[in-house]
Amino acid sequence: MQIIEDNLIKEKVYIEKLENGMTLMCIPKRKALKKYMICGVNYGSIDYKFKVDDETIEVPEGVAHYLEHKMFEQENGRNSLDVLSSLGVNANAYTTNDHTAYLFECTDNFDEALNELLDYVQNPYFTDENVEKEKGIIRQEIQMYEDEPDWKLYMNAMRALYKNHPIRIDIAGTVDSILKIDKDILYKCYDNFYVPENMAIVVAGDFNPDEIFDNIKSKLKDSKKVMKAKKIEEIEPEEINVEKIEDKMDISTPMFIIGFKDKNDGKERVKRHLAIEILLELAVGSSSELYKELYEKGLIYSEFSTSYEFSRNFAHCLIQGQAKDVDTVIAKITEKIDKMIEEGINEEEFERIRRKIYGLYVRDFDSVQNVATTFITNYFKDINPFEYIEEYLTISKEYVEGVGKEIFAKKNMILSIINLKD
Repeated sequence: MQIIEDNLIKEKVYIEKLENGMTLMCIPKRKALKKYMICGVNYGSIDYKFKVDDETIEVPEGVAHYLEHKMFEQENGRNSLDVLSSLGVNANAYTTNDHTAYLFECTDNFDEALNELLDYVQNPYFTDENVEKEKGIIRQEIQMYEDEPDWKLYMNAMRALYKNHPIRIDIAGTVDSILKIDKDILYKCYDNFYVPENMAIVVAGDFNPDEIFDNIKSKLKDSKKVMKAKKIEEIEPEEINVEKIEDKMDISTPMFIIGFKDKNDGKERVKRHLAIEILLELAVGSSSELYKELYEKGLIYSEFSTSYEFSRNFAHCLIQGQAKDVDTVIAKITEKIDKMIEEGINEEEFERIRRKIYGLYVRDFDSVQNVATTFITNYFKDINPFEYIEEYLTISKEYVEGVGKEIFAKKNMILSIINLKD
């Protein structure tokens, strides 16, 4: 068993790599009332093209999400979500661009919930009938998101940023693509990706690592499956796809995203992530001069949301907001960013924001849900979350300024706008 410790925040993670390749992680939280478990698979919506031996396989878009939906249905006729709910357990699952996760949080009945989760994740049951039945449900979900302004705004931003990368495609697929999914496709993807060495389990709470690892191992099947699938990456150019995508929807206030396409060469990913978080907070954070000015003038109604997203072969940052006069607000934001990059960052402001973000990150370790999700998400990116703590303390103003000059170049910028219907 490996133990990784961060002496600054007094946190430890216990890691055991099993003989079959699966990774177990435990973050002990003494006297915590809640327990959290998440089982992740390194398989997401962008993984619809892969190679097995010499065969190239392309499945319909949305299979990873469809698979997640169908995992709960069992051969004995019960639905595992209903079983977990009857135990008083808060259970769920989700699919992202690069991984799928099954999880639950509880105060009692942890062992029973653990047994149920590992049972349904290891024993898929797909039939022609139950796969066909799900198509109507997922079609409604896709159509619901198509009518959701925030989602439409985001997907248009992805289509502006990327020319070829499958992040352009809705995680759930399309109405047409899901019609092509059958039980054989689901089993093929399950058998190729739900493989122990392509999976990890994280538990956080008041656990003894040795005991919980023994407990989990006793419930794992003696799987001999090995990872044969090789994911096929789309070749994505460095430049953006289009500068602007505009749409109209039945909304009360126009919405916008300013996006910047970033490079993702695998180097200094953590440090670069932190630098961009600091830059975004300095530019448009709730304590920034620009935010105060726009709010006091009534040009915006709420705080901007900012994010930096990265994984295999993609990376970008987004600034999202609502404004009566979108063009004026976008111009103000880009003007502020340009000025910040040209004149440099104020040392005092830099230190204040760096400490603020550091504090927020440390606070995440108080939540069993946040810390477990952080570890599973970063595990599939080959990142140790404690690296963020270390980098926060060493990152320099000069490094942040250098990153800003790279990512905020005009050639990297796109706009996604949704206006009011006429």
